Amino acid sequence: MLRQLITVVGIVSVLSASSCSDQTTDDVTSQNTAEGLWVGTINTNRTLTAAVLDNGTYYFFYSVVANPTQIAGVIQGTGTSNNGSFTSSDTKDFGIGVAVRDATISADYAARQFLNGTVTYTGTGTTTFTSSYNTAYDTTPTVASLAGVYNGQLGSSGGAQTANMIVQPDGTFTGSDQNGCTFTGKATARTRGNVFDQSITFGGTACSFAGSTLLGILYFDIPTRRLSTAAPNSLRTDAAIFFGPKTL
Repeated sequence: MLRQLITVVGIVSVLSASSCSDQTTDDVTSQNTAEGLWVGTINTNRTLTAAVLDNGTYYFFYSVVANPTQIAGVIQGTGTSNNGSFTSSDTKDFGIGVAVRDATISADYAARQFLNGTVTYTGTGTTTFTSSYNTAYDTTPTVASLAGVYNGQLGSSGGAQTANMIVQPDGTFTGSDQNGCTFTGKATARTRGNVFDQSITFGGTACSFAGSTLLGILYFDIPTRRLSTAAPNSLRTDAAIFFGPKTL
């Protein structure tokens, strides 16, 4: 069952349909898979923003109960789309402030319409979700649109800290949290879909992931000016999550 807590790297409120540029690609998504951005709700009174990439990798950002501006964690794994059925057997739920949990996903979808399903946790019950397609996925991403200062939270299984992040027009970024953990990284536009790949490297002992480089995704919602990012470690035992609004 998805759990309540507080927050990390700018990741998710209800991310509404938006574009990173005026250029659109009508057929960016496959016509017969669950690929895309999805916005919806979970039956535990949480909001959901899900990104299913063209290679089947997915990131489901979920909020704190009844508080869509605070991210509580991210569900991540690799799924398979087959004739309206999306399934995953390697699901990990990276909750902020709690240990990672294993799960599976079974969902129904209609391409570019809906993605609805169930997350089944190993020995601890299920949650259900419903979502609709966010056409922001069909726009061409530009790293320049990310440039700015973000004030939010950086989280992991150890909890969340107030943090800031500065993104340059070329997609490189730097940041730090209230405990003195520093990090650097780079966002890169993907060839398909309005989602960015990210690489993030953490500094010394003040960081939960000291000396490590993690890979994940980043999403910026222009209407709400909110950034959401997630990057699991190599063993998928924890993940760095940042979420927060652009303030400058």
